[in-house]
Amino acid sequence: MKYLISFSFLLTAVFGYSQNWATNFDDAKAKAEKENKNILLVFSGSDWCGPCMKLDKVVWQSADFQMEANKSWVIYKADFPKKKANQLSPELTESNNKLAEKYNKNGSFPLVVLLDKKGKIIGMTGFKNVSAQDYIKLIHSLEK
Repeated sequence: MKYLISFSFLLTAVFGYSQNWATNFDDAKAKAEKENKNILLVFSGSDWCGPCMKLDKVVWQSADFQMEANKSWVIYKADFPKKKANQLSPELTESNNKLAEKYNKNGSFPLVVLLDKKGKIIGMTGFKNVSAQDYIKLIHSLEK
């Protein structure tokens, strides 16, 4: 019984703070429209871009960001890994390339783009060496 309670608690903790990154950009736009939220589009090089990895560790994985994202945005990460072991499906790679052609023409990494629910750019930012709370404030400042 003790193990069952511990296991239940662990599952609640893991899924209670799980990341809700959309896995399809069209679905993200539909969800944003339905929930009347902006879209936070993150361009990342998850296995080669140092600032991307730090942003992921400090901000995206933080409980503060996860709670704020659930409340305020639909989040989508367009990842561009380089290592063979981390390659995405051809469909997802093609989708992310199309997003980069539209929203990241300069190939900046990391690039954080705040879009309205229709996909129009509201604002952009990149890596900032700040806390998760300060980065959340930065994202909200783009909305004004």
